[in-house]
Amino acid sequence: METMLFSPIKIGPMTVANRIAVPPMDMYSARSGVAQPFHFMHYGSLAASGAGLICIETTAVTPEGRISDADLGLWSDECEKGLKNLVAFMREIQPGVKIIIQLNHAGRKASIPPAWKGTGTIEPADGGWLPRAPSAIAFGEGFMKPRALETRECEEIIAAFGEAAARAVRAGVDGIEIHMAHGYLIHQFLSPLSNHRIDAYGGALEHRMRFAHDVMNAVKTAVPENTAVGIRVSATDWEHDGWTLEETLELVKVAKAQGMHFVDVSTGGNTPSADIPVGPGYQVPFARRVREESGLPVFAVGLITEAWQAETILRDGAADIIDIGREMLADPRWGWNAARALGVKKVEGVSIPVQWERGLKI
Repeated sequence: METMLFSPIKIGPMTVANRIAVPPMDMYSARSGVAQPFHFMHYGSLAASGAGLICIETTAVTPEGRISDADLGLWSDECEKGLKNLVAFMREIQPGVKIIIQLNHAGRKASIPPAWKGTGTIEPADGGWLPRAPSAIAFGEGFMKPRALETRECEEIIAAFGEAAARAVRAGVDGIEIHMAHGYLIHQFLSPLSNHRIDAYGGALEHRMRFAHDVMNAVKTAVPENTAVGIRVSATDWEHDGWTLEETLELVKVAKAQGMHFVDVSTGGNTPSADIPVGPGYQVPFARRVREESGLPVFAVGLITEAWQAETILRDGAADIIDIGREMLADPRWGWNAARALGVKKVEGVSIPVQWERGLKI
């Protein structure tokens, strides 16, 4: 049968074979920002998953911008070489897959342990570092109070996003995703809960969006026109007086004017106390609004686990691309199995190595 999930889509200058994307998921396995053997195994497997697009995990633009000391980075020649080798490895396995990378700075959520080792800030005396953020407001209990960034430091981090984007393109990626979600630095500037500045980067919405605007400009300026560039947003903080959907829509207007090609729509992450109604497809309504208001290609994410669920979201016009995250970790051949479930009779839209096609019994 003809499906939307297995139809191609153009995202700016990039054409993706199908509508299945693997979102960025931090593996906490790097050393000094450099990709390790685990990354090659992990992303090599994802390249053969049936997804048309893979987004490499959150990658820090500066050492102190890492979430943990085991995060990937892109601030040095060594980091760039590691990424180049990783991208080449993925393309060797599946030449048709599109590869983008998420660039990030963790802000006040920096210097924490890998996800399976607990939460809270690791103190400098224990091998961590002092986080920096828009304002000196801790993320929550157990997290260190960050140091407020000076204006000069804001400008240096903005420049670092551009420099990392240039490195990513030299390493061979097809696109860049700027991380503005989940309570990391750019989101911290956007939300009034975490930004109490009274300078050009704080106060009214226009000023709180300035840092995001300048990062987008730095990235777009640093990469060639054939590079897809987009943003990941948290459409709401799920908190009273926090970042809202209506503000997100204003941000997306700015992003479109800046030449962004797509929006990856998530929610939450800026406070530990948010009451988030987690359930199947719980973030899809936010993706729909962004798509309707912006006209940009939109990624939907959040407990989308079944092939028919993904297909229905696409047919209903709520999104253009479906992020399959944790379910892809549980089933690294999710794309194959989705094709089987939807009765797809041709495999052109399923990005799998020809050596394994006989495993797709449809």
